[in-house]
Amino acid sequence: MEQPEAVLIAGPTASGKSALALGLARRLGGVVINADSMQVYRELRVLTARPSPEEEARAPHALYGVHPAASAASVAWWREAALAEMERARAAGLLPILCGGTGLYFRSLTVGLSEMPAIPDWAREEARNLLAEEGPAALHARLLAADPDSAARLRPSDSQRLARAWEVWRATGRGIAAWQAQAPATGPAPYAFRAVLIDPPRDMLRAAISNRWAAMLRAGAMEEVRALRALGLDPALPAMRAHGVPELSAVLDGRLSLEEAGRRATLAIGQYTKRQATWFRHQPLADPSLTHIINARIEGEKQFSESHAAEILSLMKMGG
Repeated sequence: MEQPEAVLIAGPTASGKSALALGLARRLGGVVINADSMQVYRELRVLTARPSPEEEARAPHALYGVHPAASAASVAWWREAALAEMERARAAGLLPILCGGTGLYFRSLTVGLSEMPAIPDWAREEARNLLAEEGPAALHARLLAADPDSAARLRPSDSQRLARAWEVWRATGRGIAAWQAQAPATGPAPYAFRAVLIDPPRDMLRAAISNRWAAMLRAGAMEEVRALRALGLDPALPAMRAHGVPELSAVLDGRLSLEEAGRRATLAIGQYTKRQATWFRHQPLADPSLTHIINARIEGEKQFSESHAAEILSLMKMGG
């Protein structure tokens, strides 16, 4: 039986994915389904540059701002939620359009998820305590000695993933890299995927990141961080480490000037976009013959309509 189609729109932060997805959804009759690990959090609309209420009103959107910051949204949770939204779209006669910058989310659909054991509370508590008492760099050094394969994949500052790798190793005696390398337990989702990858030049992306940071401040980023902090959440939670949250928290504490916070935040975002671009260049979203690459930044829905519509719409018709 012929598989239903779904579209993947991927690229680094600030590359214009949301504008492209909105233009495509309006042109083809689709639902934009979030595939960004930070845009799922309810409390982070401004700092994650979620689609505005006006944009959401122009086409159906799903999985934006649906998860509380008080708990971590796992890849497994997202995959299940995304598949449910894709089925709802199909039932309504709409095209599922998955849009985001989280490579593991896309991979969970196109390749599947490896089986991962349940982690006991003692291992999770140990990882959190080590992180709080010694810091992420020290935990990375511990992991490097115990599980060098997993440690080599992680930055010494990536506290959440370091804690996760440590708890998996302690609970199972096997590194998270080894678990992830085994054959997927779930298998790929039953869809025919078409993909659009946005891969703009670095200088264009740097300018967009700087402009976006200024726009976020004008839109209330500081107030958003103040409200998030008022919840008293564990600082190791993903939402508490979203780009801009640590930097603006330091401003609120009087440890950084707003100017220095902006410099650090935009630098961190720029480094993150490099890792995103590297991932997408080495982890194919779909069959290369069914992938359209845009070496520019999408400025808005109008640009999509004028510059890329023909190529992308042609891609959507392949295999049909």
